[in-house]
Amino acid sequence: MKTRTKTILLTFIACLLRLLCWLQPNEIAAIKEVIAKESDAFFGVNKQGWADCWLHAPHVYWSYSDSTATSFVQGWDGDEGLYKNFENYFRTSKPQKATVTRDWIDIKVYGNGAYARFFQNLKDEIDHDVTSEVRVLEKKDGKWKMIFVWSDC
Repeated sequence: MKTRTKTILLTFIACLLRLLCWLQPNEIAAIKEVIAKESDAFFGVNKQGWADCWLHAPHVYWSYSDSTATSFVQGWDGDEGLYKNFENYFRTSKPQKATVTRDWIDIKVYGNGAYARFFQNLKDEIDHDVTSEVRVLEKKDGKWKMIFVWSDC
């Protein structure tokens, strides 16, 4: 009886591990897709597309640093929230014709949370910028959404 129980338990664990290994690449591809969509919508000045990539929650956070300043925004709603803070950008900016590529360093999935770190290469007809990027995503209703962006030149 003990041997049979152990065999069943080990078989169950092996099947579970195989399932997790199979699901992981699909989750990573979905995470990369959300990150790309968010950037494409931002640079393409598509406010609704950009907003669709974010979880609309008080714990979202966005930060950018370069040699001249650091900016950050916390929360989605309200006058100080992310949506309102980028309103002027989406109203006044013109779509950029830049090519964006990413050199992925690390992506970790933790249940309904994920962490991604990469270098983002932004090249247009004038300049070429490389930034160090971190994203944290949360899965809500089966979809990955951004909750944290950190970008550093």
